[in-house]
Amino acid sequence: MTAVKTGLDNLCESPPPSLKHQRIGLLCNPASVDSRYRHARERIRQAFPGQLKALYSPQHGFYAERQDNMIESADRLDPVTGLPVFSLYGDTRIPSRAMMDPIDVMLVDLQDVGTRVYTFIYTLSHCMEAARQYDKKIIVLDRPNPLGGRLVEGNLLAPSCSSFVGRYPIPMRHGLTIGELAILFNTRFGIGCDLAVVPMQGWKRAMTFSQTGVPWVAPSPNLPTPASAMVYPGQVIWEGTNISEGRGTTLPFELFGAPFLAPDRLMEDIDTRLLGGAVLRPVEFEPTSNKWEGHPCKGFQIHVTDPALYSPYALSLAFYQVIYQTYPDRFAYKQPPYEYEYERLPMDLILGDRQIRSQIETGTPLATMISGWEAPLAAYQELVETVHLYK
Repeated sequence: MTAVKTGLDNLCESPPPSLKHQRIGLLCNPASVDSRYRHARERIRQAFPGQLKALYSPQHGFYAERQDNMIESADRLDPVTGLPVFSLYGDTRIPSRAMMDPIDVMLVDLQDVGTRVYTFIYTLSHCMEAARQYDKKIIVLDRPNPLGGRLVEGNLLAPSCSSFVGRYPIPMRHGLTIGELAILFNTRFGIGCDLAVVPMQGWKRAMTFSQTGVPWVAPSPNLPTPASAMVYPGQVIWEGTNISEGRGTTLPFELFGAPFLAPDRLMEDIDTRLLGGAVLRPVEFEPTSNKWEGHPCKGFQIHVTDPALYSPYALSLAFYQVIYQTYPDRFAYKQPPYEYEYERLPMDLILGDRQIRSQIETGTPLATMISGWEAPLAAYQELVETVHLYK
């Protein structure tokens, strides 16, 4: 297996002359490492001596130490470099002039996870808007999409559900790298900043993360492995409910359940065609934090056996519908706030369209729902062909 070279590796091996004498900022977190696990700030300082002036951190903090949504991080000093770290998930999620003043160019080296609701890509979009406003340049150092770049899935975000877990009309599983997303936001969704992308070498759209040879470092506390990222596009919906998504266990998002569920009963009503590429193993687990802390939960662990056949969003929606119908008095939705939204239902923001919840609740067959996404998804796929960096 030939290891994929990330944008970070390529930038540092061949520093562009255009960056000479530029004051550099870096948006990063612990997953911003090279092929030998060396952190991006160290590589940038070596490649551009004396030029790195500021660091920026997304949700979960500079060290990815914060567990859940709306747990903010303060600005701080980096103990390694002594540089200021500006939190973009604290008092503000939008970079201020004071945050952008120390730099001429912001390098962005974040590991996205291929799912619409992951906030890192919207932190990127806010930085791009700030770069346009304050006359700065953005350079995205590209990384693999851990779900691959061929398959897309789900409904496109409806404008009425725009939030920090969805700003643009993309599907739940978007099929793009973070560099391609930046180009999409910039050219098709109207940001219009001074943008460049340092592409990877050797990445193919059909690759799973394990095939890339790129080290996996958890980009956030509850995505510890590529396996947790693989199930995330579906399992994230439980954040909007009283069903545990496995937080507070060693298998977040791979596990889901609640004390009142009966796994065997649920399996009786699941369309077995949706189980392609996955095995659902009945389990009991007891979260040590978060929902149902200290209470035994009954549910499933999802074992993905064939990523090419697995449809994470459809499978989780199917369980959502069965649980809603089977336990109408026990199932409940999480109430606001959620990701700085204080009125709209978190489930609607996660699903990206209020109609999806309505269809689930009224018993619309999942096949009917999926067929309604086909035309918008086809249009989306045609659109994103124009931003593909890896054919």
